[in-house]
Amino acid sequence: MSTAFDLVPLHMAPAGRTAEVAQLLGLPPDVHRLEELGLRIGAQVEIVQSGSPCIVRLAGHKLCFRDSELFRVLVRVEDRP
Repeated sequence: MSTAFDLVPLHMAPAGRTAEVAQLLGLPPDVHRLEELGLRIGAQVEIVQSGSPCIVRLAGHKLCFRDSELFRVLVRVEDRP
């Protein structure tokens, strides 16, 4: 079973890895906007570039996020096969 200690902020996930969105933290309008972009709990993302800006591939689209104090996306980085 996973714990909160397994979660890392999206921008800190290593490039080239796949991660599952585990938590969206922030004000409801900010979280809603992330969900509109497809960044929902359970979504699989590929980390293209970590840091700020953080670039992820989600459902065939690339999304770019800068480190923000308005919201946090916590992910569970998948183990390599």
